[in-house]
Amino acid sequence: MPGALRVVALDGPAGSGKSTVARAVADRLGFDYLDTGAMYRAVAFEAIRRGVDPHDAARIGEIARQMDLEVSDRVVVNGADATIEIRGPEVTRAVSAVASHPEVRSEMVLRQREWADGRTGVVMEGRDIATVVFPSAEVKVFLTASETARAERRSKEMLDRDYNEVAADMVRRDRADSTRAASPLAAAPDAVVIDTTDLTSDKVVGKVLEIAEAAWGALGEA
Repeated sequence: MPGALRVVALDGPAGSGKSTVARAVADRLGFDYLDTGAMYRAVAFEAIRRGVDPHDAARIGEIARQMDLEVSDRVVVNGADATIEIRGPEVTRAVSAVASHPEVRSEMVLRQREWADGRTGVVMEGRDIATVVFPSAEVKVFLTASETARAERRSKEMLDRDYNEVAADMVRRDRADSTRAASPLAAAPDAVVIDTTDLTSDKVVGKVLEIAEAAWGALGEA
């Protein structure tokens, strides 16, 4: 359908390469890019800033509904630039609890769909894009990798943290995200699963672009 929104839904656990791949795919296709994980981290950041328990569903839900949030190259929460802080260990420890609340998820999904409204092509990465946010997306990809590979990648990004600490946090978050009642981390039944353990990011980008071309034909790659 002319003018219909084209969505590349890219899901997967931490360290699977989602952000790097999603940004590159968006650039190659000329699509807009959204990191939905940054949105949940922003809620966790604001909860910590206000001294709210991440497990307090009612208060966290209220924060999510009322917060002013801008996610682009920067993440701005109620006027404060939180781009760096949302990647810190305190937010990382809190984000799974925050993201498990149904009120938070419903609000973020609403905002994600509103963000995409009016755009022609988007690459959206997260944990429930293909299963919840855009279940009708024509391009659904689930990235995975071994725990060792994912922990190594993430520890290189977080130079202030020990590998074992990063690995333990990752296992804990994987378990929490995969077992939560609201929108658990899981591959959509019709998603293409790509194991990135032994692949370069360029190879993964190429595979995603092949899937997009199979769905839509050749698009204007930059």
